[in-house]
Amino acid sequence: MLLGCTPPKLPDPDGDKNPAVQVSTVVQREITENVRFTGRFNAINYVEIKPRATGYLVSTPFKEGSYVQKGDLLFAIDPRPYQAKLDDAAGQVKLYEAKLRLAKADNLRAKDVGKTPGAISKQDLDKYLAAEEEAFAAVEASKASLEVHKLNLEFSSVISPISGRISKYYVTLGNLVTQDNTQLTTIVSEDPIYCYFDADERTLLKVVRKIQALKKKTDYPEDFPETPVHIGLADEKGFPHQATLNFTNNLIDSQTGTITLRAIIKNKFKDSKTPLFLHGMFCRVLLPISRPKSAILIADRAIGTDQGLKFVYVVDNDNKLEYRRVTVGELQSDNLRAIESGLSPGDKVVVSGIHLVRPGFIIKPDLIEMPATQFIDERAPETKTSNE
Repeated sequence: MLLGCTPPKLPDPDGDKNPAVQVSTVVQREITENVRFTGRFNAINYVEIKPRATGYLVSTPFKEGSYVQKGDLLFAIDPRPYQAKLDDAAGQVKLYEAKLRLAKADNLRAKDVGKTPGAISKQDLDKYLAAEEEAFAAVEASKASLEVHKLNLEFSSVISPISGRISKYYVTLGNLVTQDNTQLTTIVSEDPIYCYFDADERTLLKVVRKIQALKKKTDYPEDFPETPVHIGLADEKGFPHQATLNFTNNLIDSQTGTITLRAIIKNKFKDSKTPLFLHGMFCRVLLPISRPKSAILIADRAIGTDQGLKFVYVVDNDNKLEYRRVTVGELQSDNLRAIESGLSPGDKVVVSGIHLVRPGFIIKPDLIEMPATQFIDERAPETKTSNE
């Protein structure tokens, strides 16, 4: 047991036998610095359908879960009480119009009589004029009441205010619904659709500082292009769908320390009927925060840690190991780690058994390809799909 717990003996750097160690040349390619978030899809238009009149439902002509167009009839409330009130209001308009004609005639006759001195008093003339004005006002008030009853009759038909996917019946035939209170159903628009996600304060500062640094350069465009956002669903590899960042909130939530961002994306449909992105669906979001730049990448297993600092062993031309401090960057989709400083193109690093060697060792390098998984383009173009 004691022998089994003994740590392996390190090779002697001054010995005649040099250890064989796997070595790989660093990879150099263009990368884009990204940050990842969890997002949620939200419909651009979300409407809770409520009646604007009180009454009993007599018709529900739509099919649950179907796509409805703006202006389609969704619910019909019994219109008879509102029709009766409308007819009554129309009769009142005719009554007051008749009274107005009489008042005008009386006033006109009084004016004709008033041309003869002493035939009619000034007070009587004022009374006839006031009676005509009163009759005119009554006509205007009755017409306004008529318009109210027309609206009430119109509101007995519940019309879709937007085009979108409708939910189920929340209230069925024969039930009493109350004006501006009873929720009948909901409608959500489908195309395009929003994707909301929250960025933490540290990430926000990182992005802002990069933008400020770009503005100091002479090649920074006055109108910076809209930022692309790449989206992936739960059952997809990578981020195959491209959206556009179109909104950043104006404040940071003091409780969560995050700021809300929003992207807009064109929805995808199967057979022009079934949308791929649904209101409330979760997704993964990849947000580029830099322009494409040349970078050096190595496998994570080639990186060691020394009291919190990262290092690698670099092999020189004499196969001697050199201890090199490095600054690590983002992990790429093929599991290679970007190195921000400490390595140069063409450097060879130890990729296995770094705990068995020490600086100054002379090794027998076994040159292999940099260990990595198959590279997945996280910004791959969208697959061709019919859009509605």
